[in-house]
Amino acid sequence: MSKPEGESAAAPAVSAAQQGDNIAHALAGAGGGLLSMTLTYPLITLSTRAQVESKRARSSTYDAVRRIVQREGITGLYSGLDSALFGISVTNFVYYYWYEWTRAFFERAAIRSSRASKKLTTIESMIAGAIAGSATVLITNPIWVVNTRMTARQSESSSSEDSLPGPNSSTLSKSPKKPSTLSTLLSLFRTEGPQALFAGVLPALVLVINPILQYTIFEQLKNALEKRRKVTPRDVFLMGAIGKLLATSITYPYITIKSRMHVAKAKEGGGQEGMAKALGRAVREEGWGGLYKGIGPKVTQSVITAAFLFAFKDALYDASVKLRRRVPAQLPLK
Repeated sequence: MSKPEGESAAAPAVSAAQQGDNIAHALAGAGGGLLSMTLTYPLITLSTRAQVESKRARSSTYDAVRRIVQREGITGLYSGLDSALFGISVTNFVYYYWYEWTRAFFERAAIRSSRASKKLTTIESMIAGAIAGSATVLITNPIWVVNTRMTARQSESSSSEDSLPGPNSSTLSKSPKKPSTLSTLLSLFRTEGPQALFAGVLPALVLVINPILQYTIFEQLKNALEKRRKVTPRDVFLMGAIGKLLATSITYPYITIKSRMHVAKAKEGGGQEGMAKALGRAVREEGWGGLYKGIGPKVTQSVITAAFLFAFKDALYDASVKLRRRVPAQLPLK
């Protein structure tokens, strides 16, 4: 028996509307990522350099800022910003597209099964995050390898101890010209081959649990609050911060290992070290505390970024919805 004509015509319309909604979420996520990353990038620089420097180069966050500015100027705090902005826009676009696609799939399934609520359960939120996160890692890992190399390069070459220069370092010596994103990429291809672009992909896949935890916590907090009252932008800001604080604190050791694997071959001159060996060596040489180097600026940056990201994304998405509604209304009728 054939489906009614109205029902068959409605299916493509719903599919097109859902596709447009997915893209709107993806673009809003990319825009929110650009804005939040720009605001907090100096904290990323501090955290990345702390993660990859040697255990003998420990210094306070204040000293690190002072030495970077002393040697490289304020722009030193923004090393690799161009590749980071490109990376975060692609990362967020891919993540939000696949997350919304998976969420829509689960919501349609809930409607078909006549479930009381079509909102995602905790397990469904985690599955959606895992699918979106895995797709994002595989597509964007090369971008973050280049970004980590650019961000960490000064700490690699500044002294024999791979540290930021101390108070006795000469500030009059001329700093080498900073390589661009393209020159860093070409140099990496020349010296290490294309496989180096996927260094640290295993801990990055493990770190898919970070956004899973973040978005699961956020979604559940949001669902709980929506039962009581309307969710405000301030609520979104705070819930985004809480989700990221918990997720980053739990997964930080793997963030450290991923950063070290991104620069490992350039620093050590050997082949790539596996995740288990890198983790064991870090604990053996520096103790468990070595896995948490730079956690202060990283957690601060992650929480602020996530809070602004959720706030910016919701605002950008709402703006896109209003724009999409306004445009058809303004089109002339034939």
